[in-house]
Amino acid sequence: MAQPKRLSGISYDRLYAYFVTSVTLNRIKAFDTTDFGPFVVEALIDLGTKFCFEISSYVVMPDHVHFVATAIEDGADFKGFVKAWKQKTGFEWSRRHGRRLWQHGYWERVLRDNDNALSLCRYILENPVRAGLVEHPIEYSLCGSTQYTVVEICEAIQTNGWWRKN
Repeated sequence: MAQPKRLSGISYDRLYAYFVTSVTLNRIKAFDTTDFGPFVVEALIDLGTKFCFEISSYVVMPDHVHFVATAIEDGADFKGFVKAWKQKTGFEWSRRHGRRLWQHGYWERVLRDNDNALSLCRYILENPVRAGLVEHPIEYSLCGSTQYTVVEICEAIQTNGWWRKN
């Protein structure tokens, strides 16, 4: 996968929310629920805090990660945050396994004012359900939020047709 270009006309140090996807190299299933997966979650939350982001939702699937990072201060450095997170997790993976973890780059989407961020958070948390790993997001240990409970996100109003009715 070619590294996606960052968006032109966007300053990545403003009070935006970003939907991010990062994929492992060759789709290797690196993220388990007992060891390296929790390390990736902890690094995401810790570095999010350091770089002034709430992690509105996240899910660490076996071979990729989705999250919404919401800036909480002007000057929050989105590109620096993602770079630091990928470096920290990639370094630890390389230390343990002697090979690279991540594909180059990542995909991001800047949320717009008319986007329903909580619905997007729900979409992210439902990834393990759609993949058949669990029946409900609350059963999956590698998903969550620093802003909401999983239950709050799962009860979010369905506004755009992405979700199945419960």
